[in-house]
Amino acid sequence: MTQSLKKHSRYGFLQIDPTPSPEDISRYYAQEFYAASYQGLNDSALQTIDLDRGFYEGHYDDLLETIVELSGRPAAGTKLLDVGCGWCQALARWQSCGVVGYGFDPAPEAIAHGTKIGLTVKQAGMERMDVFGERFDAVTLLNVLEHLADPEAVVREIREKVIRPGGVLVIDVPNEFNTFQTAGQAVHGLREWWVAPPAHLNYFSGTTLKELLEGNGFEVRVLEASFPLEMFLLMGDRYVGDAELGRTCHQKRVAFEANLRAQGKTREMRDYYRALAGLNLGRQVVAFAVAR
Repeated sequence: MTQSLKKHSRYGFLQIDPTPSPEDISRYYAQEFYAASYQGLNDSALQTIDLDRGFYEGHYDDLLETIVELSGRPAAGTKLLDVGCGWCQALARWQSCGVVGYGFDPAPEAIAHGTKIGLTVKQAGMERMDVFGERFDAVTLLNVLEHLADPEAVVREIREKVIRPGGVLVIDVPNEFNTFQTAGQAVHGLREWWVAPPAHLNYFSGTTLKELLEGNGFEVRVLEASFPLEMFLLMGDRYVGDAELGRTCHQKRVAFEANLRAQGKTREMRDYYRALAGLNLGRQVVAFAVAR
């Protein structure tokens, strides 16, 4: 079947057309995505996370810090749902800080791991968000929304059935078609490697993610990017399709953040990432939004 990209008529993010059914998407993740992750093919792999645990845990700590700032309540006792929790590494980190964590994911191996380490998690597809039938102080979707058939329906259901008024929604997605990415593509004569159905069905920027959330009952308080990895392409490092060079570039990013954190400059680093988000730059973009 031939697929193309179309712009969402209201919010402007790009979508694969035609979109697979929610059932097909859940089946793909349960049967294929995590099987591949065991071979280290994506960042959801437990092995990949273990290699750079400090890097990922620093990110999880930053997310929780902003949730606490926006909610006005301490981490301890905050009831949080992680949608598409994967290997439950974020949940485990947050629970160690006193968060009352819940999560669900279609992959049985990932949920078995979460259960083994004492987390409250369920195996469930992404057809519905109210898996636990409860309301939460915070809801996170980390590298999830780009995979789902109908992002607007997901955000709307979270607002109507899952999050409490005043609760904090955190959505972390790839920042696709950003200027550094498309310029790097042109410099090296590459195809649009980031367009990757059936894994990625939706392609956001900070602007379109904000419009989606604010059109469905949320107020975006913070937009934050991540390290602009595509700068390496513009400096001559053609890491696309080169796993060894890609790992080298990633380790430079890891060192950049680790050194700033070690020097007590985490806030300055995050201010830099927030400035990048305002320019729709950075490899990822994170929206922190409060339910109206």
